[in-house]
Amino acid sequence: SAKDMKHRLGFLLQKSDSCDYGSSQGKKEKISSSQRVSQEEVRKWADSLENLIHHDRGLAAFRAFLKSEYSEENIEFWVSCEDYKKTKSPAKLSPKARKIYDEFISVQATKEVNLDSCTREKTSHNMLEPTLSCFDEAQRKIFTLMEKDSYRRFLKSPYYLDLVSPPAAGCGPENCKRSHTHTLDCNSNIISQCA
Repeated sequence: SAKDMKHRLGFLLQKSDSCDYGSSQGKKEKISSSQRVSQEEVRKWADSLENLIHHDRGLAAFRAFLKSEYSEENIEFWVSCEDYKKTKSPAKLSPKARKIYDEFISVQATKEVNLDSCTREKTSHNMLEPTLSCFDEAQRKIFTLMEKDSYRRFLKSPYYLDLVSPPAAGCGPENCKRSHTHTLDCNSNIISQCA
């Protein structure tokens, strides 16, 4: 919507005066400065998309990158599917499946993901009797799409390169008003505006 686009543009144009990039992001994505990511761990993210998104901070960095490209629906869909597969109660399967379908797959989906018609049709058919695996094929397709496209761009972006390079001098807590709520390590000039 126009209002959403205006909000996003306003957010991007704002000059941040703290290290808290993601104040609107979930608590899971906030990282304490005492829980920084090791260089070894960050390098592992370049080995595979799986390594990246199965690490809380890697997922947060990738999500921030996708938001900057206005394509976060792919990772949100993937995360929703992972959460859905952990559903214990059979009574909750159908409503949860319907919510994911309506949000990401249906023709009027608010965050529609890019699926081929065959996969979309199969997923629609799976909605008749939702199981824990009803989104598996769609989730695989979106994973592959991210792996071949946005993941490669992420590895060349400042969101990743600034984390894998040595820490910047002068980026200590004294330069960060709220250093205890870093979204990522203070090494990132894009994710954490510390200067």
